[in-house]
Amino acid sequence: MRYGIPLWCCGAIVLALAACHVGAQQFDSLPRYQPKGEATGRVRVWGSAQMSDLIERWQKGFHKYQPGVQFENHMLGALSAVAGVYTGVADLALSREIWPTETMAFEQVLGYKPTAIQVATGSFDVPTKSDSLEVFVHRDNPISRLTLSQLGAIFSAEQTTAARNIRSWGDLGLKGDWADKPINGYAYLLDNAGSRFFRDMVLNGNQSWNCNIQGFANGQAADGSRVDAGRLILEALSKDRYGIAISNLHYARPDVRALSLAVQDAGPFVAPTKESIQDRTYPLTRAVYLFVNRAPNRPLDATLREFLIYILSEDGQQDVMSEGGYLPLPTRVVREQLALNSL
Repeated sequence: MRYGIPLWCCGAIVLALAACHVGAQQFDSLPRYQPKGEATGRVRVWGSAQMSDLIERWQKGFHKYQPGVQFENHMLGALSAVAGVYTGVADLALSREIWPTETMAFEQVLGYKPTAIQVATGSFDVPTKSDSLEVFVHRDNPISRLTLSQLGAIFSAEQTTAARNIRSWGDLGLKGDWADKPINGYAYLLDNAGSRFFRDMVLNGNQSWNCNIQGFANGQAADGSRVDAGRLILEALSKDRYGIAISNLHYARPDVRALSLAVQDAGPFVAPTKESIQDRTYPLTRAVYLFVNRAPNRPLDATLREFLIYILSEDGQQDVMSEGGYLPLPTRVVREQLALNSL
């Protein structure tokens, strides 16, 4: 018997080292946090339970510079996050993408929309942490890439930006046995946060999905343990040669393949990798947001402003990296957020 490191393991090590190198380069171009004054007071945070470790790391790092600030966390879930801000019991909401109903409720109460600041990138393959979405086909399927327009034409019940809806593999140019076979879709239930993100990014907000899409909720194993919907989706796809599925690479298996995607019909087509998700070149990358109540033409509270500047500094983005699930923002996105929010 020969001993050594398997080739797949060597590849994983190389990818991990490359990711660390990319992260180091990225942080070098971000400013360190420099307090602009002494911040004091109490900051109340409501948000997603999955983001508890992330917010605590930011708070611990910030407290080293600003010991006069105290934090009060209520990480009860994403559905309560934004509501905490517009009802006045929270100063900050840490959550996934805001839903239209949440924006409407905020605006009805306060008369203007919430201020949204991107503070991290969603995970590559860590479930429940605003993980990216990947599109899979059966391993026998010869197709290797799709545009978002084509995806919209597959998953939508109505005509999208494509010339017509796509219902068979022949509509995508496949020949022979594939030409007349219907495309069977598998996805999360439509009220899932991932499905809502897919709807906004791919279906242009259209809520009418193709009726040939089977939705999956989380299940339960014989021993009572939870089985994530993403796993069930790819299990179903593995048994359907003519299927297509929305899931995450965490659940990938040998009998399915993830496709490269492009925003524009002419490309570029980008494969889902940790690097392409961290640099935001992969189209279905998600983000993490902080939402604040900031009236139009009014300055942000000074303490909140200091905390946000910390989060968008080298220090704050290093905290994201050390959390291990979420990914730091690309430098260009940090600069955009600082400029957009006058930080």
